[in-house]
Amino acid sequence: MAAAIVFAIISLSTRCLTDAQNVGFSVELIHRDSIKSPFYNPFETTFDRVTNAFRRSFSRVHRFYPNSITTTEANPDIIVNTGEYSMNISLGTPSFSVVALADTGSDLIWTQCSPWATCASPTDTSCIYSVTYGDNSFSKGDIAYDILTLGSTTGQAVALPDTIIGCGNNNAGTFSGKASGIIGLGGGEISLINQLGSPINGKFSYCLLPMTQIGKSSKMNFGSNAIVSGTGTVSTPLIEKSPTTFYFLTLKAISVGTQRIEFKGSSFGTDEGNIVIDSGTTLTLLPSDFYSQLESAMDSQFNGIRAQGPQGFNLCYVAIHEFEAPEITVHFANADVKLKTLNTFVKVDDSTACFAFSPAQNIAIDGNLAQMNFLIGYDTKSQTVSFKPSDCSKN
Repeated sequence: MAAAIVFAIISLSTRCLTDAQNVGFSVELIHRDSIKSPFYNPFETTFDRVTNAFRRSFSRVHRFYPNSITTTEANPDIIVNTGEYSMNISLGTPSFSVVALADTGSDLIWTQCSPWATCASPTDTSCIYSVTYGDNSFSKGDIAYDILTLGSTTGQAVALPDTIIGCGNNNAGTFSGKASGIIGLGGGEISLINQLGSPINGKFSYCLLPMTQIGKSSKMNFGSNAIVSGTGTVSTPLIEKSPTTFYFLTLKAISVGTQRIEFKGSSFGTDEGNIVIDSGTTLTLLPSDFYSQLESAMDSQFNGIRAQGPQGFNLCYVAIHEFEAPEITVHFANADVKLKTLNTFVKVDDSTACFAFSPAQNIAIDGNLAQMNFLIGYDTKSQTVSFKPSDCSKN
């Protein structure tokens, strides 16, 4: 059910990024359940995919609790969760292909140790990293520096020299044999976004396809290709707070039709930066009390027949034919984002659709279902996130 992304290498020629360049490039995005994806399972039903995605969302949510990050002076532990995306990138010279999970909720780029054996940087005194995941999976190893190459749908492949990469030599847990590491896309200093540096000027964007179009590909954009503007675009401040890995926004309220429900805050805070936008979490997760008000407002306005959905889905309806749910508007600071039915309900089988919002104690996460068919741009220099309604199959 959850989206997944493969960054496809489609060009044999490459160009290296330098600080003097101002570049723009795009990479192909492939859905987790697409036949193009290494994670594709032809034996899974729609029900299986939705159920699996739901479970992953709640496994991942532990990453976002404030007390989940611990550090030691000698060796910082970066506690993350695996996310819902994968990348196909190239590392090293000569290059070799790596399929790694892409994670907007973590920073470090790491892969299984081969072909590196030891730390490659004479300037890094410890050269050791430790990563622990919400399901108790972990990776430990050395820090290396090498070339990372991204394919481009708009020209030459892009090579990033001297990339900080974790060389995992002690990995255990639930990592799939189809993926051999993590690509950190968070806001921290060692994430891919920040290691791409001044050539992309802190800009990246993506456009996630709806679940009904998993056979098609969409794009992730960097630099000048990532500017989001034009009719329908709204922007909200990106709030800088700890941990810097996460992308914090400010949620003011959510409306169902004309009924507005004020948001009182979450464990992230009661005012600015009270919700995280995360492409690796499927459902939109909200504090239990606020969710209850939202569910009640939706049910009172939806002229549909209630149905029994999978365990954990609170609000489901008969959906033998296409239906239109009451419009939901997410009121971020300075930006009203109007969601369509494809963002607010998900088909769990041929005749049932369930509400794509769920209670999660006191956590607030804007999940990827709510982001589908929006071009979403992050500008970490101007500190904004922009939303533009889009047909992602055409971007």
